[in-house]
Amino acid sequence: MPETRSRVGLHVNGGRHELDVDHRVTLLDLLREHLGLTGAKKGCDHGQCGACTVLVDGRRANSCLLLAVAHDGARVTTVEGLGGDGTGGLHPLQEAFMERDAFQCGYCTPGQLCSAAGLLAEAAADPGAADLSRSGIAEAMSGNLCRCGAYPRIVDAVQDVAAMSRADAPVRARAQAPGDGRVGA
Repeated sequence: MPETRSRVGLHVNGGRHELDVDHRVTLLDLLREHLGLTGAKKGCDHGQCGACTVLVDGRRANSCLLLAVAHDGARVTTVEGLGGDGTGGLHPLQEAFMERDAFQCGYCTPGQLCSAAGLLAEAAADPGAADLSRSGIAEAMSGNLCRCGAYPRIVDAVQDVAAMSRADAPVRARAQAPGDGRVGA
């Protein structure tokens, strides 16, 4: 009889986890049932609603469609890990969602946040590849459904953070520029 379980090692929200899992366990179920990370939601279980969106190796992914054993060694970020600095602080997107009242029932919010974080990371990696206009953000986020209809405010929140990132880019570039520390160097 073939083996039906395997050892899987994942880096989740900065921590390393080694687990024995059934080959049929999805990444979503591993996160929720084995690690207690319930931010990602089980909505449609078919990859159509986006409630289960997490970041896998920095890219947006529907965790309900991914088998955990196929992602041995992957780096996974859930909504619980978006702040990521260990201080318990909020990610700028989480703050913008609150400021813009970009959620109502909150069911889709974790997936929306992870998808938006992935979109902004894609834009930062290749500024010409991502359209951060209202229509561009709406299109890029179209895989994440919101049954309460908070779409306009979600787009506003993503645009706010994108604008902050663009405003900070020249400052970061100057701070990272090589030199000997002298003015004009």
